[in-house]
Amino acid sequence: MRRLFVLVLTVSWIVAVSSCGNVKDIAYFQNRVLDHPEKIDRHAGIVIQPKDMLSIVVSSRNPELAAMFNLPVVSYQAGSEISQTGGYSQRLMVYTVNNDGLIDFPVLGKLEVAGLTRWELAEMIKKKLISGGYLSDAVVTVEFMNFKVSVLGEVTMPGTFNIEGDKVTVLQALALARDLTIYGRRDNVCVIREQDGRRVMYQINLTDVDLFKSPAYFLQQNDVVYVEPNVEKARQSTIDDKGLRITTIAVSSTSVLLSLVSILINVLQ
Repeated sequence: MRRLFVLVLTVSWIVAVSSCGNVKDIAYFQNRVLDHPEKIDRHAGIVIQPKDMLSIVVSSRNPELAAMFNLPVVSYQAGSEISQTGGYSQRLMVYTVNNDGLIDFPVLGKLEVAGLTRWELAEMIKKKLISGGYLSDAVVTVEFMNFKVSVLGEVTMPGTFNIEGDKVTVLQALALARDLTIYGRRDNVCVIREQDGRRVMYQINLTDVDLFKSPAYFLQQNDVVYVEPNVEKARQSTIDDKGLRITTIAVSSTSVLLSLVSILINVLQ
């Protein structure tokens, strides 16, 4: 009986260990160095691309002069735009960058904005307003209105998230998606980026502090973050030719139980 007890305990331990993931596959920043400050690279900001939507507001001590350089505020309800009065939500109309990277700005005409940061665009418009004698004290504010990123794969809450401002890291995007599930591969997070007519894919390893040096650590508008499932998740289920889901964990458990019964029969004989 003692031998039987040892065998049962051993098999149970093997089953338990095989069903658990390695801790080293789960922890972030495994090679971190504590109490060792590192220089943070300055974030230059995202650049304007075709199809971007921009809010540009010109302010001055003379509101009447500044008004001619601002788009109107419109009211809307249930997705339809209507006139400027009434108790409806309001929003400032925005500029959409065309495929050539241009916007049509009041009085100043067409401006080439693609490739500029929002600060560079604000400074460019300010200089044109001052040098043209339109406003001597112009203050220009530029904001992105369609900065969003998508997070897919083995995360708790996949989806597309609107970002305020123009700065978001891959870690912050994963936080918006409520972090990776236990089945997500920390060492193989893919960032898909489309820019200048090209698609580039970056691999990020969340277990390595070198992720802070990745060109994809700071995300850009419309980036897609994909978290690959680990081996345990991939083995959990398959689809047979009839479209029925087969749980391989149950199959594996049955196999283990059959093996255990066979061992018990041999011991008792």
